[in-house]
Amino acid sequence: MIQCKDCEFCEIGPDNRRVFKCDPFVNVKETECIAKWQLIRLDMLLVTYTKMQQMQEKIAPLQDKIFKYMEREMNDIDESDKWKIDDEESPQGEEDKI
Repeated sequence: MIQCKDCEFCEIGPDNRRVFKCDPFVNVKETECIAKWQLIRLDMLLVTYTKMQQMQEKIAPLQDKIFKYMEREMNDIDESDKWKIDDEESPQGEEDKI
């Protein structure tokens, strides 16, 4: 099995960062390259998911405040419109007695 560092599709930068120019749909040298490529992609997905989760943890308190504010506003609207519902539900005979 050829190592990635010896492959023509792998470039190692000055900061020791590897850049893979291989494409599993076009230029694969060995079958193990596909498995390595999948591992690299899974690692990238894991890093992205972790960063997304960290961002969600940062904005969670703000979301809670927004939800509480919206709930309070909706309750105020419901309470202010309650008089309309009370009048509609009362039977006609009761209004004549008053």
